[in-house]
Amino acid sequence: MSTPASLADLAALPATAMPEAVAIPPVRRPLHGTVRPPGSKSLTNRALLLAALADGTSILRGALADADDARVMVRALRQLGADIRLRGGVAGDGDSVDAAGNAEITVRGVGGRWRLRPGEIVSLDLHNAGTATRFLAAAALLAPPESGGVRIDGNARMRQRPIGELAEALRAIGAEVQFEAAEGYPPMLVRARTRYAGEVSFGRTSSSQFVSALMLAAPFMPDGLTVRQPGPVTSASYIRMTAGLMAQLGLTATGDAASGMHWDATSMRGFTYNVEADASGASYFLAAGALCGGEVVIRGVPAQGSLQGDTAFAQVIARFGGTVQGDQTHMVVRSDGQLGRGGRPGVDVDMSLIPDTAMTAAALAMFASGPTRLGGLRTLRVKETDRVAALQNELGKLGARTIVQADFGPDGPDESLLILPPPHRWMDGSASTVQLETYDDHRMAMSLALMGLARAGVIIRDPGCVRKTYSTFWRDLAALIETG
Repeated sequence: MSTPASLADLAALPATAMPEAVAIPPVRRPLHGTVRPPGSKSLTNRALLLAALADGTSILRGALADADDARVMVRALRQLGADIRLRGGVAGDGDSVDAAGNAEITVRGVGGRWRLRPGEIVSLDLHNAGTATRFLAAAALLAPPESGGVRIDGNARMRQRPIGELAEALRAIGAEVQFEAAEGYPPMLVRARTRYAGEVSFGRTSSSQFVSALMLAAPFMPDGLTVRQPGPVTSASYIRMTAGLMAQLGLTATGDAASGMHWDATSMRGFTYNVEADASGASYFLAAGALCGGEVVIRGVPAQGSLQGDTAFAQVIARFGGTVQGDQTHMVVRSDGQLGRGGRPGVDVDMSLIPDTAMTAAALAMFASGPTRLGGLRTLRVKETDRVAALQNELGKLGARTIVQADFGPDGPDESLLILPPPHRWMDGSASTVQLETYDDHRMAMSLALMGLARAGVIIRDPGCVRKTYSTFWRDLAALIETG
């Protein structure tokens, strides 16, 4: 490998022109600065889908735009007939976005029915965008029955990520689903019908997105839909996010998950919506403040009243000795920096409601003075990579012992990861250089980079993979370190 780039070098580069590796500089003083993450991917993609299905024009402000997952979703919705434009031009590689990678997006919707010609099959290449894949597989129910259907496909990793549970739900209400390679995995062809059964029931799922997908389609179905979850609910915080956003936009359900959430068939008007900054992206900077000490302000992520479940990562920060406060506009983390010096004990915490922040918590655990157990990790196996296995590999390179344990979480049998951190001499200036792989997984890259702030010699491979959701991450991290 050639000499890794410095973090300062990366700050001036677009995510599409990243070098093969970056060296993370240790921080020797408390951090003091402000960060605004890009718009929430979860809220942006939900709002984009609803706007594309609405009747009339919608405006999304502060929406994530300069990220692979958002571009994939925009391109797919345009293929299905929605007219989507960003400030400064039509959605595409030349879109005009602000410094944080956000945009004002104008969407002219299709009025509840995708615009496919008779016999036409639309093929959607969704790369490794799990949210877009699951949401659009269910939204394929809204194609004209006389069309040939919607083909859902992605890259090699997406073809390894199971979608059979959602396919069975689609079949149960009357859709035709055909897997074109391996049963239960993309590519899959979904053919719509004139009418559907009025109720669908989910057991325990491997992803909450299967449930959210049908919730988002429900109001646009010919007779509405009741979505029932009588048993354990996977990642319930994301189900609440979906229901909360829909309610804010006027799509209110009756009932509850156990008895059945019912949406009447409706014609949704266009809307204006302000997208919160991404709480998952904020977790890395909350963790940086906890590790290094000082005061870091996160703009755009509400500490109170957010639809995003990942704001609960503030509770994990508190367990590691930091404090997080704020209001409806921001969060602020304060810490004495003892964690980064090995001065805080390990924790035992359930991550099942905030699984996307589990890798961030694992990075913090490496600096604790004793073991940490992270529970509720079973959904990490089917993310952009097998994140449990990836954590074991990379933390092991730094001297940690990790043990996967059978667990029983709030929604049934689960997995936990016990992290036994290395001796604290691993953090001194004589520490050996270690190259950490990122597995083409944006969250692995951003989480592992945190350890370089308090341990010398950390090199992150393939830093460009952050473009999936947070193209400006390295610039924001470099700016925080510089101002700190």
